[in-house]
Amino acid sequence: MHLHFSPSMRSITISSSSSGGNVNGGGDLMKIKVAPRHISYRTLFHTILILAFLLPFVFILTALVTLEGVNKCSSFDCLGRRLGPKLLGQADDSGRLVKDFVKILNQVNSDKVPDGLKLPESFSQLVSEMKNNKHSAKDFALILKAMMERSEREIRELKFSELMNKHFAASAIPKGIHCFSLRLTDEYSSNAHARKQLPSPELLPLLSDNSYYHFVLSTDNILAAAVVVTSAVQSSLKPEKIVFHVITDKKTYAGMHSWFALNPVSPAIIEVKSVHQFDWLTRENIPVLEAVENHYGIRNYYHGNHVSGSNLSDTTTPRKFASKLQARSPKYISLLNHLRIYLPELFPNLDKLVFLDDDVVIQRDLSPLWEIDLNGKVNGAVETCKGEDEWVMSKRFRTYFNFSHLLIAKNLNPDECAWAYGMNIFDLREWRKTNIRDTYHTWLKEVKSNYTFFTTVLIY
Repeated sequence: MHLHFSPSMRSITISSSSSGGNVNGGGDLMKIKVAPRHISYRTLFHTILILAFLLPFVFILTALVTLEGVNKCSSFDCLGRRLGPKLLGQADDSGRLVKDFVKILNQVNSDKVPDGLKLPESFSQLVSEMKNNKHSAKDFALILKAMMERSEREIRELKFSELMNKHFAASAIPKGIHCFSLRLTDEYSSNAHARKQLPSPELLPLLSDNSYYHFVLSTDNILAAAVVVTSAVQSSLKPEKIVFHVITDKKTYAGMHSWFALNPVSPAIIEVKSVHQFDWLTRENIPVLEAVENHYGIRNYYHGNHVSGSNLSDTTTPRKFASKLQARSPKYISLLNHLRIYLPELFPNLDKLVFLDDDVVIQRDLSPLWEIDLNGKVNGAVETCKGEDEWVMSKRFRTYFNFSHLLIAKNLNPDECAWAYGMNIFDLREWRKTNIRDTYHTWLKEVKSNYTFFTTVLIY
């Protein structure tokens, strides 16, 4: 059997040959013709009818998209607006609009906002004004910039106001604590138990016994002193070996003495003394007293207007402003803040002691501190330049000193690590071998002639 296809593929011939079936000696033939395909008029009519309805619809959508741009739609009605331009080979203009708007914002970024520009108070008012006044895109961007700058200024002012309120709340004496001190002072004058000797006469020799753990606390805050002493005694494994030397000023002495006389922390030993009870603390021995009393600029710096003296500018950050407020605290020129430099003279019979600030709470036994070998050093403290907290544990000398001052730049290293002075252990034997006090007084002599130096040393 043989198959033969015509070149036009319109006919197929099938032939078969046999050995004796046909007298003519030929085979059987079969020819099949394929009829050509024709499109009916009915199909053509329906096609034209559909296109007649569809093409105007596509044309209208294309015109709208071209005039208005393609908006983001999620409904079925917007399907044609999204697909129409793509079917006709047009691109989405939303990306171009964004680029144009960013270009306008970059231009406005360097422009200065006019002084008399009226700004809307809310976003809805902004939209309403844009519809009514038909501002250009650049005007809109300029108004938007002015609104953002106004919001930033308001937030910054509110932040400074918050910091100022916190500063006043922290530095002022609450009414309850003030009355608490007054009541204790009244108790001292009317209650004999509040005036009893601290410590009792038989315990006086222990005040200079170096086998005990001696703590020094210098403060005029009665409640804070009570917290420090109580937490240290309760956390100690050997409270009977603790001796606390509490030093306060003259006006707080009566209240401080009353508290510890009426609220003993047995078995620890408590001594309460006022600065006026130390014969060694005279104006001749402490130059800072004379400097503070005689220099009006120093008194005004610490007791004057803290806001106007902070020199606020556009570059002043809230954190820097808080640091300036803290640095202007009057406690920095208080004698109680300078007592630590005179510890060897105030406690001539002691070899080692721990000096505590009044803002600490002791949570564990501190007796191992007396076993630390300082290797001939005077002061043992915690460094504040190494740690994960970049704000707390990043303190070096450059944080506290102004190295633009020639004397400071000549004698100090700005990269030297600072230390926390909330808890320091002092080896008084080694201290007495040094000239630390004389060096301190040498620096203070600059105070009388150089107020900037004084604020530099004690503030920064």
